[in-house]
Amino acid sequence: MQNLIWYIIIVVVVVILWLIGVYNALIRLKNRTDEAWSDIDVQLKRRYNLIPNLVETVKGYAAHEKETLEKVVQARNAAMSAQSGGDAKKLAEAENVLSSTLKSIFALSESYPDLKANQNFLELQRELSDTENKIQASRRFYNGNVRDFNTKLEVFPTNMIAKQLKFEKKEFFEIKEAEEKKNVKVEF
Repeated sequence: MQNLIWYIIIVVVVVILWLIGVYNALIRLKNRTDEAWSDIDVQLKRRYNLIPNLVETVKGYAAHEKETLEKVVQARNAAMSAQSGGDAKKLAEAENVLSSTLKSIFALSESYPDLKANQNFLELQRELSDTENKIQASRRFYNGNVRDFNTKLEVFPTNMIAKQLKFEKKEFFEIKEAEEKKNVKVEF
């Protein structure tokens, strides 16, 4: 009888340790995902800060391209608004629009040789290009963490515990490929 009690105690202790391990693993993955989202947030803020400088530089050379420049500013403002909402899907949509309008600014530079040679414009273009690369890297890192977190939430038996602890799946930060691959149309 006493052996049975010890077996029960051992089983209970093992189950409790296992539950603690599962909970800690879920918290670790959730925190990594939140950190990755924060990395995206930092890079997007950097991008938003660069855009007004870029627009002002282009304005000096392409004053009659007011509509294109206004679209960039509107897209930036929309993306900043979406960013404060914390919804990955809405933010991705706003970032799609911003990316395509930024492409139109760089397409404009092809039509203005003086602008292409302007040191401020070239530096801003380099900075923005670097920021775009960092955003892509941050997005990949975030999506990898979301994949790991969501997988952990879905596998048995962790899925039963995760439901009880009210862990919810995270959304991927996705950019529509059709928007990314579309050529920029510049009209004069």
